[in-house]
This record gives sequence, structure tokens and C-alpha cells, in this order.
Amino acid sequence: MDMFELFLIAVGLSMDAFAVSICKGLAMRRADPKSMGLVGLWFGGFQALMPVLGYLVGVQFREAITAVDHWIAFGLLAVIGGNMLREALSGEEDEDGDASLAPKTMVLLALATSIDALAVGVGFAFLDVNITAAAGFIGAVTFTLSAVGVKVGSVFGAKYKARAEIAGGAILILMGTKILLEHLGVINF
Repeated sequence: MDMFELFLIAVGLSMDAFAVSICKGLAMRRADPKSMGLVGLWFGGFQALMPVLGYLVGVQFREAITAVDHWIAFGLLAVIGGNMLREALSGEEDEDGDASLAPKTMVLLALATSIDALAVGVGFAFLDVNITAAAGFIGAVTFTLSAVGVKVGSVFGAKYKARAEIAGGAILILMGTKILLEHLGVINF
């Protein structure tokens, strides 16, 4: 596997994290470097960890992982997105709202967006890949795109907070639905 192929894999894997980072930024009044870095660390860290775990699991569990990864991602994203919609439509002012970077929230989001990286790691077990270097590169790309995503989302979220929260929740639910439908063969993007 050459560097360009690894770059394409890293960008592809980071797109879910980038989209969720935009949603996080939508709920923030102002995205400071600390928040951007924290979101980047969560998503980049999980995107780096999951291929390593997948690589270690190897071929023995490939079928089991790919058989359920889409259901896990769908469930997590649907629950998180549904909560965002409920909070946005409830009319209650929640100071932290979806802008929370609490570990409980971030672990769920990071896990939901990195499930595919686990399967990629299993695939790496069949290839001549330096898993440490590959995982580090994937994590770095995801870190960068996630930090940028928070900033992009915050620029739009400051002006359109309520609509942004609704859009963010809908995006998460749609992303989970897309993952599920792609894996079931209903759609092909």
C-alpha cells in the first residue's frame, strides 16, 4: 500500500468524524483552539486506535465485525441525533446543549464514527502494512479535519443556533441511516 492509497483511506475514514465535528461546532457559540483540539483528539485518537484493534483481531472475527458494524454505528448516531433533535425542539434553553465535550458524549461519538476504521484494521491484517505508521497517519488526518470541522460549524452555529441544532441532529440520524442502508445494499454511494 502506497502513501496516496493510505491518504485516501484516511480521508475516507475521517469524513464521518468531520461531519460530526461540524455538528459539534454548530452548537458552540465560539470554537476556541482548546475545544477544536479536544474534539480532534477524541476523534483522531479513536480513528488511530480502531485500526490497531482491528489489525490485532485479524481474520478470525472479520465476518462478525462487518456483520454488525453498521447496526452499531446506526444505533449510536440515531440515539445521539435524536437527543439533539429533542433538545432543540423542546424550547428549553440548555447552556451546554450539544456543545458538551464531556467524556461520556465524546466516547459515544468517537466510537460511532470509528467503527469502520476497525474493519479497515482487519483488512490491514491481510496486507503488508506498518500498522503503527498507518494508524498514526489516519489519526493525524482525522484530528486535523475534526478540528477544522468544529470551527466551520461554530461559524454557522453562532448565527443560527436553533436551526443548527436541528440540522446537526438530522445529519447524525441521516448519516447513521446512510451507513445502515449502504451495508444492507439498499443504496450505493
